[in-house]
Amino acid sequence: MTPELARLILAQICLHACMAGTRMAAPLLALREGYSPAAVGVLLALFALTQVFLALPAGRFADRHGLRRPMGYSVVAAVLGAGVAVAFPVFPVLCLVALLTGGATGAAVISLQRHVGRAATGGLQLRQVFSWLSIGPAISNFVGPFSAGLLIDHAGAVPNSLSGYRAAFFLMAVLPLASWFLVRKTRELPPVIAAHGTKQGSAWDLLRDATFRRLMLVNWFLSSCWDVHTFVVPVLGFERGISASVIGSILGAFAVAAAAIRMVMPLVAAHLSEWRVLAVAMLVTAVLFGVYPFMQTALGMGLCSVVLGLALGTVQPMIMSMLHQITPEARHGEALGLRLMAINASSVVMPMLFGTLGAVIGIAGVFWATGAVVGAGSRVAWLLRPATAGKRS
Repeated sequence: MTPELARLILAQICLHACMAGTRMAAPLLALREGYSPAAVGVLLALFALTQVFLALPAGRFADRHGLRRPMGYSVVAAVLGAGVAVAFPVFPVLCLVALLTGGATGAAVISLQRHVGRAATGGLQLRQVFSWLSIGPAISNFVGPFSAGLLIDHAGAVPNSLSGYRAAFFLMAVLPLASWFLVRKTRELPPVIAAHGTKQGSAWDLLRDATFRRLMLVNWFLSSCWDVHTFVVPVLGFERGISASVIGSILGAFAVAAAAIRMVMPLVAAHLSEWRVLAVAMLVTAVLFGVYPFMQTALGMGLCSVVLGLALGTVQPMIMSMLHQITPEARHGEALGLRLMAINASSVVMPMLFGTLGAVIGIAGVFWATGAVVGAGSRVAWLLRPATAGKRS
């Protein structure tokens, strides 16, 4: 890992931790103020909703302006979002905070991923740098909520006081400033000059390429599996009579396993090929989803969670590496934006679908139905094999 890549990973951690900590603190404050779970659900959805609509414009902006300008605007939005919650910790403002911090994180991630992908040369380096970069969100998803929780419990005169929440939001507002300090001296890469006479199409034109469509479909299959696991495990654990702390530990084991495999991947990247990793991840996930509902104990569910984390943790670096190889360099930002838009749209819609399916076919049926779809869809990952020959331009 180069010093510049390390700085960019730290910058990503600081900005993403702002959103992750705010995403934990804001719903807790809303519940403390007496708002219903339905209102809290809307609040949580707003963190992803902005990214659905801003992802494509943010991708095009990154294609035109590189890294520092998009990061600068993202830092301003994140600081403003978390900062306004310090002054006005009320529900309507928290909704605005969710929109600002969620949108800022999405735009920053696109510009960072685009810059890192353009700086890499060849498939091996792409797999390595995106494996390192993917560790950032795993760390920030721990750092943000953990630090916010500590301040909520200990910064006020009593735990869960309004002053504790204000302290948490203040820390979240400071973190993005560190991101700008880390990014501001990064050397911009030369702009990509489109071929003379080339007409700039819409981002949806990218979907006309069969390989790109298959990659987006595989990405949707596997990101949905992540959502299924997060949604279904608490319900399944409740049905088994497992305590809330143990259910949290099961989900935590999944996150730790996903982070651990991403730390190993850069060391073995030379022996990996994107399409094989994605196909194996889909098959392993399908098998685990078939077995998971039969696990009656916390230990059995924990083991499934760890193996599933190892399988799904390999996915993002491989998706990002292949995406940069099959899309024109001048449109990497658009492609990244399209991917992020699809993921966040799925995160908004899929939990509602899972809840409906669970009421109709049972919570175990959600696991089995998803596993069957992912297993059948693994053929799409095998069809990605020709893409490794490369279309990078």
